[in-house]
Amino acid sequence: MMVAIRLFGKNQLSQLNAGDVVLLLLISNAVQNAMVGQNTSLQGGLIAALVLFAANFVVKRLMFANKSFKSFMEADPVILIKDGKVDEKALDDVKINIDELEEAIREHGVDGIKNVKLSILEVDGNISVISEDEKDKQTHYSRIKRKNKRKYH
Repeated sequence: MMVAIRLFGKNQLSQLNAGDVVLLLLISNAVQNAMVGQNTSLQGGLIAALVLFAANFVVKRLMFANKSFKSFMEADPVILIKDGKVDEKALDDVKINIDELEEAIREHGVDGIKNVKLSILEVDGNISVISEDEKDKQTHYSRIKRKNKRKYH
């Protein structure tokens, strides 16, 4: 499995999205069946796992090459705040209430929505915040990995 992960790209080791979790579940099921099922050969489990890795590799390449396929497979980033103004429609679309948004802003060390230059709900469910320091007009960017990812599609 380690060799397959290295062969099919380092992005397989990055944080998991929904597709990666499904891939891991399918691989674990395929390898488990090879260990305890009718066909207990190592070859059967390896072939099943390699087919799943190859299919995942092809899907990732298609997503990279085709923007419409990528949009179909995963969500686009959503702008939640721009220049201190909350986009209420965007919040409603992604099912985030104002309290959750304010909590995320505080996690980034910003003391209020009015001080946020830009806040984006990223594809992976994290909220990125770009703020501006009023004294020296310096822009600050921070991104905090949330423990509980928000699902919005």
